[in-house]
Amino acid sequence: MGRPPLPLGTGGKVRFHRSGQGWVARCGFRDYDGVTRLVERCRGSKAAAERALKEALRDRSGAGAESGGETRLSAVAEAWWETYAAGDGSLGSKVTYRHVIDHHVLPAAGGLRCREFSVAVAERLLRRIEHEHGRAVGKSVRTVLSNVCAFAARLGFMVRNPVRDTTAIRTKPKRLPNGLAAVQLRQLRAYITYSPVAVRRDIPAVIDVMAATGLRIGECIALTVDAVDLHRRTVQVRGTVARYPGIGVVFARKPKTEASYRTLTVPAWVMPSLEAHVLAAAAVEVRVVRISEDCDLVMPTAARVGRRRPAPPWLRDALERSESWQEEIAIVLPSTTGTLRDPSGVSRDVKAAFVFAGLDRDTSHLLRRSVATQMDDAGVPVREIADQLGHARVSMTQDLYLDRQPVCTAGATALQPFGLPSGQPAS
Repeated sequence: MGRPPLPLGTGGKVRFHRSGQGWVARCGFRDYDGVTRLVERCRGSKAAAERALKEALRDRSGAGAESGGETRLSAVAEAWWETYAAGDGSLGSKVTYRHVIDHHVLPAAGGLRCREFSVAVAERLLRRIEHEHGRAVGKSVRTVLSNVCAFAARLGFMVRNPVRDTTAIRTKPKRLPNGLAAVQLRQLRAYITYSPVAVRRDIPAVIDVMAATGLRIGECIALTVDAVDLHRRTVQVRGTVARYPGIGVVFARKPKTEASYRTLTVPAWVMPSLEAHVLAAAAVEVRVVRISEDCDLVMPTAARVGRRRPAPPWLRDALERSESWQEEIAIVLPSTTGTLRDPSGVSRDVKAAFVFAGLDRDTSHLLRRSVATQMDDAGVPVREIADQLGHARVSMTQDLYLDRQPVCTAGATALQPFGLPSGQPAS
């Protein structure tokens, strides 16, 4: 029977020999790929050579195989990206994460080896990015780095995910949730109709649909005629409009989250405006690209005049190898040229309309918060409010969308038993 192999990640007997003016310490080390390799270190004295060898063995056993712990973080990040890009994540998340990798992760940590990327290194890197670029960017970088390091740990390149032990980055809302009462919202809708710019850009209709449904801007301007049932007074949320680098404004037939797929019944007061826009909608020629099994990208065929930065290579390759075909769609709330609206432009127009109405500090999210608060005041369960807004977690609806009550009276009745019964004197 032959000699049993060394356990994975361990070294054998240390041997020494002279080399010129110094000493060489060497031993066999069984790497995590099952191959036993010779590791040696040379120093001026026998003891120093042994210490250097033990440090080398410690690094190898702590980080995994030689091809793992010595691998640069840039290579691991690219390997993780390949698996993530082929997954079911939303296109918006993929664009954001690729931007984070190219502009933050690779420049700041791509040259480090896996065994060098410790908790302290990660903490310093994240604090610097948070200081230079803000909490929102720092939080995105922390998410991507954590995914990359977890991927490295699963491959055996790291003992654990060091980013998990760094300080969490929380982006607190700048203001408490606020919503307009029914009277205030009616006044807002009426006042905006006196703005010539808002009327010319059909912003009153956008605000009406958002106030009647609680849709996000991207979901609102993505409504097509076949998603509106005038007889049943329902609208179906089938996707969202967003701008992507290199391809422009695109209607993605996949909402922000799985919870965003929903069919909503709309109130009667919005039906005249909605019906008028449905009947006036004109068909638009579009190109549909099946980017994944559950997501089609709808792109207007009319080329936009002007310069545009090129699409990222991964996105360009995905578009080129994907199945595509031509279709006609009818947009309920199109742009002035009859095509898809830019969500950023609509957001600016809604903000300008709010400023015209005297709401200088509010954005389009005021409408979603008003919908949530109105439903809450009417006694609608929070779970149904979350479904109306397309939230997967009820906690997000409660914390970020429901208006807080500054005066609470229910506690007085509930806490009355803590006191003495009425008429009984205190002893």
